[in-house]
Amino acid sequence: MNASLICHPDTASSLKGIHVRVEPGLTVTFTVDGQMLVPAPAARPRFADGLWQHTCFEVFVARPGMPGYQEFNFSPSGEWAAYEFDGYRSGMSRLELKPRSVFDGGMRVTIPLRPGAMRLALSAVIEEAGGRLSYWALRHAPGKPDFHHPDAFALALA
Repeated sequence: MNASLICHPDTASSLKGIHVRVEPGLTVTFTVDGQMLVPAPAARPRFADGLWQHTCFEVFVARPGMPGYQEFNFSPSGEWAAYEFDGYRSGMSRLELKPRSVFDGGMRVTIPLRPGAMRLALSAVIEEAGGRLSYWALRHAPGKPDFHHPDAFALALA
């Protein structure tokens, strides 16, 4: 499945776009059309908080009928984060999953989740020249950028 992310209307960006491809087994590839700042590579892939403060690609996963969801963040540096929430921005805990990612100009991530129906929110925070951040998602809720908002979970997978 192919889709495009859209820039939040309150943020400016020089990018032409961000395209995503979702493959079975929950592999997501983000392709950025334009120039972005890329964090320096980490010595080894590792868990890190606060990745959204620089260029970061994100996958949120919700299961039908369940109030909670999971958040996965990936930096081109090789750092990643995985969290579970009991509800909207509440009850956050760290997940011990070890997702895989590769950055080769685009970001390809694989998240080891059990198969089944799910809704995805796909998003990106892009740092551009001068440190300016732009916020990209399949769908934006009204107001400031909020990738956790239920409206952001715009892609249904069987």
